[in-house]
Amino acid sequence: MSAERRTSDRYRTFRPFWGRVAAWFVGAIAVGGSLFVGLTARGPIGAQPASRASFVAFAVLAALLLWRVAGVHASPSPAGLVVRNVVYTRRLAWPEIVAVRFSGNDAWVRLDLADGGTLAVMGIQRSDGERGMAEARRLLELVRTHGEAPDRL
Repeated sequence: MSAERRTSDRYRTFRPFWGRVAAWFVGAIAVGGSLFVGLTARGPIGAQPASRASFVAFAVLAALLLWRVAGVHASPSPAGLVVRNVVYTRRLAWPEIVAVRFSGNDAWVRLDLADGGTLAVMGIQRSDGERGMAEARRLLELVRTHGEAPDRL
């Protein structure tokens, strides 16, 4: 394997497998079902425009939420790590990351940060089993390679 290939593999994006599968599956059922009911319902409730619109609005909101859930990831580069979770995206330089934790009770990786805070990395999930553990080890190796934050005086 060439050095260029190893480097690109090292910096590939962390994405959960089963989290995305679940989001797309639930999305197909919830969004598809709501749109179907909202557009085809008849009878006392289905004939009212407000009722039909509420089913369509629910489908749109569910699609947006599930799109965000399916899109969680962490993108490493030589400069740092960009973590996109459901609600927000945060950019970190490697020295800001003090430790990588993935204990038996955690649903996803947690980073201990130099400012004393923690950050969930939803792109690496326990539901992925050994693949998730391997991805956590890869992230830990990146943190060790690029340097942990120095101790504060």
